[in-house]
Amino acid sequence: MKTNPIPSSEKNFDCETCPMRQKAENNPKSFMARLWRWHTSWCPGWKAYQTHLAEQAQRQQGS
Repeated sequence: MKTNPIPSSEKNFDCETCPMRQKAENNPKSFMARLWRWHTSWCPGWKAYQTHLAEQAQRQQGS
C-alpha cells in the first residue's frame, strides 16, 4: 500500500546545515570561504535557498 506524504509548505535545504558553509562562516578569510563564495555564485540550490529565505521574510513582514 502506497501512502502519499502530505506536501509541506516548508522546504528543507541542505544549505542550512552544509559543513562547507559552516567552515566558511567560521573562518571567512580561509580558502574554504573563498571556495564557498565561488560555489554560491552558480549553485542552483543556493539560489533557491536564498529565494526561499526572501519569501519567508516577506511573509513575516506581511503578517
